[in-house]
Amino acid sequence: MECDMAQDSSKADFWETRYQSNVTPWDSAGLPAGFVEHASTLLADGPVRRVLIPGCGSAYELQQLVAQGCDALALDFSPAAVARAQAACPALASRIIEADFFADTVSGTWDWVYERAFLCALPPALAARYAQRMASLIPAGGVLAGYFFLRDQAKGPPFGTSLFNLQQSLGPYFMLQKQERISGSLSVFHPDEHWLEWRKLPLA
Repeated sequence: MECDMAQDSSKADFWETRYQSNVTPWDSAGLPAGFVEHASTLLADGPVRRVLIPGCGSAYELQQLVAQGCDALALDFSPAAVARAQAACPALASRIIEADFFADTVSGTWDWVYERAFLCALPPALAARYAQRMASLIPAGGVLAGYFFLRDQAKGPPFGTSLFNLQQSLGPYFMLQKQERISGSLSVFHPDEHWLEWRKLPLA
């Protein structure tokens, strides 16, 4: 997943090239380790109906979430990623769309925004914008939950971050409620991938 820093991983073309070339070391070729257990626990803890999956890539999680009764939508701004995900799950093709997470085409409120290999794909300068965008889409009591890459690694992608830095960007809007290190991560993330659950604060 690491790349030449002269390129801009915030642009769709960066990822389009990698999907077209099948250079996707972040792709788990199935559900990420621990996803079923973590998602089931989260869904059992409270009413979660609408789930957004930004930077969905192959969108392996979409089918599982729909099977668990969620109204889930997956999006990516790489046409090749969207085509790959739709081909893998044609029955849910209408729930996999080409869109920019930061654009107005993504709107509404979402009980859960699922994170995996999205934040770490963005240049660190976009961390504050990421947090603000998440806060605008998630209502009070909703969650930002998923896999976060906690490593002191400024070069990327994947761009590492620290829990301290996450608290700085997400803390004004969210409270961290759960943290668990993932066993069975892909080599590009091992051993620094964690499942984190951030609950939206009522006054943010």
